[in-house]
Amino acid sequence: MEAPPYRPNCGRLVQICLLLGALWEIRAEQIRYSVPEELEKGSFVGNIAKDLGLEPRELAERGVRIVSRGRAQLFALNLGSGSLVTAGRIDREELCDRSPKCLVSLEILLEDKVKIFGVEVEIIDVNDNAPNFGTEQREIKVAENEIPGIRFPLPEAFDPDVGVNSLQGYQLSSDVHFSLDVQSGADGIKYPELVLARALDREEEAVHHLVLTAFDGGNLVHSGTVRIHITLVDTNDNAPIFTQPEYHVSIRENVPVGSHLLTVKATDPDEGANGEVTYSFRKVRDKISQLFQLNSVTGDITTLGALDYEDSAFYDIDIEAHDGPGLRARSKVLVTVLDVNDNAPEVTVTSFTNSVQENSSPGTVIALFNVHDSDSEENGLITCSIPNNLPFTLEKTYGNYYRLLTHETLDREEVSEYNILVTATDHGTPTLSTETRISLQVADINDNPPAFPHASYSTYIPENNPRGASILSVTAQDPDSIENARVIYSLTEDTLQGEPLSSFVSINSDTGVLYALRSFDYEQVRELQLLVTASDSGDPPLSSNVSLSLFVLDQNDNAPEILYPTLPTDGSTGVELAPRSAEPGYLVTKVVAVDKDSGQNAWLSYRLLKASEPGLFTVGLHTGEVRTARALLDRDALKQSLVVAVQDHGQPPLSATVTLTVAVADSIPDVLADLGSFKPSADPDDSSLTLYLVVAVTTVSCVFLTFVIVLLALRLRRWHTSRLLPTSGGRLMGVPASHFVGVDGVQAFLQTYSHEVSLTADSRESHLIFPQPNYADTLISHESCEKSEPLLITQNLLETKGDPNLHQVYKIKGGYL
Repeated sequence: MEAPPYRPNCGRLVQICLLLGALWEIRAEQIRYSVPEELEKGSFVGNIAKDLGLEPRELAERGVRIVSRGRAQLFALNLGSGSLVTAGRIDREELCDRSPKCLVSLEILLEDKVKIFGVEVEIIDVNDNAPNFGTEQREIKVAENEIPGIRFPLPEAFDPDVGVNSLQGYQLSSDVHFSLDVQSGADGIKYPELVLARALDREEEAVHHLVLTAFDGGNLVHSGTVRIHITLVDTNDNAPIFTQPEYHVSIRENVPVGSHLLTVKATDPDEGANGEVTYSFRKVRDKISQLFQLNSVTGDITTLGALDYEDSAFYDIDIEAHDGPGLRARSKVLVTVLDVNDNAPEVTVTSFTNSVQENSSPGTVIALFNVHDSDSEENGLITCSIPNNLPFTLEKTYGNYYRLLTHETLDREEVSEYNILVTATDHGTPTLSTETRISLQVADINDNPPAFPHASYSTYIPENNPRGASILSVTAQDPDSIENARVIYSLTEDTLQGEPLSSFVSINSDTGVLYALRSFDYEQVRELQLLVTASDSGDPPLSSNVSLSLFVLDQNDNAPEILYPTLPTDGSTGVELAPRSAEPGYLVTKVVAVDKDSGQNAWLSYRLLKASEPGLFTVGLHTGEVRTARALLDRDALKQSLVVAVQDHGQPPLSATVTLTVAVADSIPDVLADLGSFKPSADPDDSSLTLYLVVAVTTVSCVFLTFVIVLLALRLRRWHTSRLLPTSGGRLMGVPASHFVGVDGVQAFLQTYSHEVSLTADSRESHLIFPQPNYADTLISHESCEKSEPLLITQNLLETKGDPNLHQVYKIKGGYL
């Protein structure tokens, strides 16, 4: 049996960088090599560079490649040496079975000249297989009365090698009763037969053991053996006889597995066990046993595996029939596989360009491809086509090669990409087809600048943002392609508050994402005006601009700040005065606070957090005014402590607190007497500071007393009153207080002017501040607060003047008591 020659699969996708404006020269030049099978990977086959008329270095420069249709490549190019080498181990028997000549064809493509060279490599057989009988022992039953000269078929050996390396002959171990005779069939196959040389005697020797050896040729001879077990039995007159010496059957390759092929028949006229015929394959080869099955009783042959015409179109099956005693007959079954159109055409793109400029002339070559159909005759004829509405055409060249060309000038503004559908259809029934898509990009010149989708942008970023935070992504579209459409983003240089904008924000040149380079503070920067430029990478580059407004959003990051009352920087305590005769709703003072934030983050509310006398004072929720909630009683303590909280409406809300001390009294002596109860600090480190304060307070007190005397004299003259200020049991700076001030006059004075008292219990000084008049709950102006000077009461002075309730130092400045 001769297998069909090997059909290589040629075609690997090869991309040609530029195939424009020239005719393609396609020529086939045959190059032949031979190489033994079973060589290691990388073994030398032939000097392909020399045979192509090139230097080894030119193989890579000129894009020399092997093309195939998809099956694993058996050969490769060594670009360094310029040689054709094996890509792996080659098994001739696997490629060509027992074909006398094994040829492998491949094609070499020169990309720069688009020239095709055919290469044919003959695979030389080596003696790498030993003859194999397929069984270790054969049983033969012989009647003891058989006449010498009768022949018995012996098992045949199979050697997949060819020529001298194939099966050459048989040898039989020595036995006086038997000899070996080898017959050659019309197909050249050798059939060993056992010949009875002498009459047998069952009583003398009932069993005979022989060894049959098969050997091949070649430099290193291989052999295989099988044991022949001969048993003498009673008379068996007749051997089985097949109805035909050869059976012929044709079957389509697409029959399902298990299909019935034919039934072989052998008859034996003997009776009983001598006439029972059993069928079997004579030479059990792997391929035959995998595809066909023989019923040993009925002789039915069925398919065991799927048949493929493209794999093998013909099978030669040796069968034999033997009766009970062991007489045998042999025959052949010749199976012809009929081709059906079960293979669609194959399209292999050998070389192509994926981009062509829109101003390319008609006739520009786009691709070169090969079509192939493994079927035969009409089933293997192929027609190629493309859609008619495309500006391309097909042209057949060498063999089954086609080239795809432009038919008219392309316009990228109309179509920027083509998906060209190439359809290869065979002529079988039914027809089969294969579709291959070739994608083509139409290259553009740089005639379009990048364009932003909006005329301007505005975005927001909260203050206190982390450095490097992403703000906004701007994107410009360029209808051009490749480098002409690659957009680079940048910011136009400018300054803000004397600093370059590039120190505030940056933009990613590739993505257009705007990033913050610093943490913004709403109280310092509220808005940035930017100009974003988008430039393409064409030659020359084109660009466009867009304005971007960046607004900083306020966050609640500033707590309220108390402006009034302000605590003295020397640690003293502020004191507000409230007369005992004050009615409910009397304005004692007003807490003034501000918040640097904006919006609801700056909306402030006031509340009384803590009071030494609950219910005595109230705080306006939105005004911060501290008023009496009820009339003052004699039992109310002179010193009232209030803690007022100021809170904004941010998320989360922030707050600040201020502690107020309110002195309740109808007269200054009452206030001064109570002030003496404040315990000063005994810190020796404050002695020097106290000395300076005493001198200052003494000087100011003199001015204050002079002012009081003038004021009281004017009042006495106007009101014609004779009452004088009662003696308090002590003197102020050496002058009795009863000589200057009356009680009613002081009360009237206190009712006329608003006041502020600051006390510091932890230091050796106290502040008594009389601010400007406050009419109708009007806030003390910032200017008046700056002009007010505290009255320092020195504890050392009180200790040297006698009565601590009267030895307090106070002053009047600018009309304030």
